[in-house]
Amino acid sequence: MVKAVRKVGCFLIITGILLIIIGVFLTTKIKLGKLPGDIIIKKDNFVIYIPITTMLIISCIISFILYLINKFC
Repeated sequence: MVKAVRKVGCFLIITGILLIIIGVFLTTKIKLGKLPGDIIIKKDNFVIYIPITTMLIISCIISFILYLINKFC
């Protein structure tokens, strides 16, 4: 019985964290993708976009969230 309650608690925590992350990324206040360190190469016919800094920040956030989930669930 205690394990079932713990699993439900972990599920609710994970769901809450995911909703917060989705909410943060859907707001227009955070300009991910236009950070210093993101590389944009514009030529005549094409544009190459390499979001290095954005991917580093997202990777750190995901790693921290997975660490918290592993520690508490």
